[in-house]
Amino acid sequence: MDTTKYTIERRYINKRHNVRPGTRLTSGAPVFLVAHDTGNPGASADNHFTYFQNLKDRSASAQVFVDDKKILEIIPTGTGPDAAEKAWHVLYNVTTDNERFGDDANDIALGIELCFGGKIDTLEAYKRFVWYLAYCCNKWGINPRTHIPSHKQLDPARKRDVDQALATIGKTLKELVYDVETELKGASVAPAALDFTPLPMYIAQSLIDNYVSPAWFASQKAGDDVGKTHFHNLANNLRAAAGLNEKIYRLLEL
Repeated sequence: MDTTKYTIERRYINKRHNVRPGTRLTSGAPVFLVAHDTGNPGASADNHFTYFQNLKDRSASAQVFVDDKKILEIIPTGTGPDAAEKAWHVLYNVTTDNERFGDDANDIALGIELCFGGKIDTLEAYKRFVWYLAYCCNKWGINPRTHIPSHKQLDPARKRDVDQALATIGKTLKELVYDVETELKGASVAPAALDFTPLPMYIAQSLIDNYVSPAWFASQKAGDDVGKTHFHNLANNLRAAAGLNEKIYRLLEL
């Protein structure tokens, strides 16, 4: 893919617990990407920077806002020189992210927001949104078919994004994923993402049983929470490589 197609602007909000706690993702690099829209038609990336820079009365944020003019990272994502940090974009008491990816979205994923509506050219914003998702997939070897859930998928009782913004330009989540795959074509890691050949299930399970699980229990015994998280995520990534969470892709049909 053309990694220089658009410019990524990095302008970070101040560190405050309710918006930018300054804590690194527990996974180091992002494991998956949550597709959001702002739910605020007409508000630009700059508008959202200002909003979160001044937000005091509740905990909420996302790392990235994309409109028709720019891609703006307001919390470090790891695409630049700064390590990826947490943002508060999915509620902790919603457990779908834990079931699918082995941990909380706030701790191992990026929240990427599509700005839309009003004076914003949503189709132009969408092009940048697709490119940025593909850029992240390319950088960290993320499979778009299984690892770009919408906020609605993770919290269907409360949320409608990113579907509500996509609907304004006649797009669906499934089409978004396909467009990300198309953007990825030609990237050095794209074949792995586009032509997903599952690891045989028996090999994945054998690796988990014989290597990962013993290491997890050893970390638990030693009181090593970082090690426990690492081996927990490794087991889930092996299951993903075996296609055991391919149900995520099937949900894109909804």
